[in-house]
Amino acid sequence: MSYVERWQTSSIKKALDTRRVVILAGARQSGKTTASKKEFVDAQTEYRTLDDKLLLQAAVDDPNDFVRRRNNGLMIIDEIQKAVDLLPAIKKAVDENNTKGQYLLTGSANIQSLPGVTESLAGRVRKITMRPLSQGEILASKPSFLGIIFSNRIDDLKIKKLEKDDFIEIALRGGYPETIELDAKDRFLWHQDYIEALLDRDLKDIVNIRRKQAMKDLLGIVAAWSTKFMDISAIGSGLSIKRPTLESYLNALELLYLVDKIEPWTKTDYERVNKQAKLIFNDSGLMSSILRWNMDDVRLNSDRLGKLIETHVGNELQKHADASNGEFYIFQYRDREKREIDFIIENNNGDLLGIEVKSNTVVGSAEFKHLKWFKENLVKDGKSFTGIVLYTGKELVSFGPGLWAIPVNALY
Repeated sequence: MSYVERWQTSSIKKALDTRRVVILAGARQSGKTTASKKEFVDAQTEYRTLDDKLLLQAAVDDPNDFVRRRNNGLMIIDEIQKAVDLLPAIKKAVDENNTKGQYLLTGSANIQSLPGVTESLAGRVRKITMRPLSQGEILASKPSFLGIIFSNRIDDLKIKKLEKDDFIEIALRGGYPETIELDAKDRFLWHQDYIEALLDRDLKDIVNIRRKQAMKDLLGIVAAWSTKFMDISAIGSGLSIKRPTLESYLNALELLYLVDKIEPWTKTDYERVNKQAKLIFNDSGLMSSILRWNMDDVRLNSDRLGKLIETHVGNELQKHADASNGEFYIFQYRDREKREIDFIIENNNGDLLGIEVKSNTVVGSAEFKHLKWFKENLVKDGKSFTGIVLYTGKELVSFGPGLWAIPVNALY
């Protein structure tokens, strides 16, 4: 497909104007290299990829010489996690010269959290996450959804009337750029090859995998666990892996941006709030291929459909929050009375948005029960709360003051 402008481009440009080093991190094949080359390479730019074995060897042999900017322009170093010893050399270079916008580093792993990394570049670096494509990016839309909701301009939402099968297909496809124009069979094969490459190469770089099949089995379990609350004992119950190994494997999946934890919203004195994180797979399409789901598998299975649509919505919300430059943060809520809200979005003013996700094409007042309770009992004086149910129907419907049923594609 042709180049898709990324929501994070403006954030990267601003960061290069204010920081000496910018790290662009995200899952492999999410579009970091393409965006870097398209948006930031000019006559003065030096581009170096550590996927090139010769350049990688040069970086290992002489880090200080490798990072020397001969043109005094921007240096882009792709796949920096392959040679983390470059980080101290970069620190030395930017401490000697405080010019902004010296280095753009891309990485397919959370570089600063990798084992053996001792240099964080604190005070010198801005880290920006680039995930697989959002539906808004594919459709050339702006990330306006959260801003519209928080400013109480619901009528400004642009909603096209999609059928339920359209939502299923979008979620099954996911957002990896190379899969967007593939049919279901070729997309499945691409996802399978992607996982094999990660197991054979990337995962070995950050964790000592002694049993490849065990990690592959764990990936399947984690995919099935998406949108469920973290329970390491239950996740590992079907695997003959010791808990420390299991924890290191799960950490590796997070370092590679395959999964995330949605932390609980706990800013309350209510004693019965749950403090468990929720696991979410970071691409609903990749999740579906790992689980070998297709349209027929999902359409008539309410549990699978619910997991697919909630994971897809979570992925889209992650991308909207990332594009907000720290204005919006994602949480979730559950308490011991079994009241749950799938996602809680908080802005910098402490205002809140509660989001329930339903795979049905119709919703009723029952779907707002937990949202209403949360609004009446936990929202602090002076702070606003909007409760919405995102569903696979076609109409924007009010269910009372600050409560709305909104089609999922309002996110697009």
